[in-house]
Amino acid sequence: MSKIIERFVERGIFASRWLLAPLYVGLIIAQTFYCYRFGVELWHLIHNAITGVLHDPVTGVVKTVQVAGGALPETFSAALCLLGVLELIDMVMVANLIIIVLIGGYATFVSKLDLDDHVDRPAWLDHIDPGTLKTKLAGGLVGVSGIHVLQSFVKLSEASKVANFDYQPIMWQVIIHGTFTIAVLIMAYADLIVERKLKMGHGEGMAEDTKEKISPTTPAAATH
Repeated sequence: MSKIIERFVERGIFASRWLLAPLYVGLIIAQTFYCYRFGVELWHLIHNAITGVLHDPVTGVVKTVQVAGGALPETFSAALCLLGVLELIDMVMVANLIIIVLIGGYATFVSKLDLDDHVDRPAWLDHIDPGTLKTKLAGGLVGVSGIHVLQSFVKLSEASKVANFDYQPIMWQVIIHGTFTIAVLIMAYADLIVERKLKMGHGEGMAEDTKEKISPTTPAAATH
């Protein structure tokens, strides 16, 4: 009776992994809206680049700069164009993180993806595991953080237009980015050590199996 209850509980626990499936479906929906936002930002970038002036992304009204003679339209400078491109790159990197969590997480924690014969099957799925997934996510976060730091440095070129520019947020961004980078390096090194130990253990086991197959001799052969 206890074995039946134990088997029933174990199967229930194992089946509970399917509770994650609706969450991954939610990520697909979120990715769809995120692609829409990417299209909106791309259109704003193209519109500003063609007109040569900066428009408000919500209202579409031309932004102005107050000068001595009145208000003039704010030009769409090269620095602002670079900021727009960096914003698009940032959105692409976040979308990549969503795909890593969606595909890698489903294949790792829910069910195996039957894509062995698919021509577009990602190569990294062959080596995916919780440790690898964690390292990829952390690396992606470092990339996103680096884009934000780069955006802040580009904004420094516009700092001369603003009185009493506050440099403290940029300092904290650099500190956080450095912390992320160090943490990823530590995790990658720890995973490398674990992987080497597993390979060494597997190699020793293979060597012992080979010795057991070769070493046994029959009594008759020993007497001769």
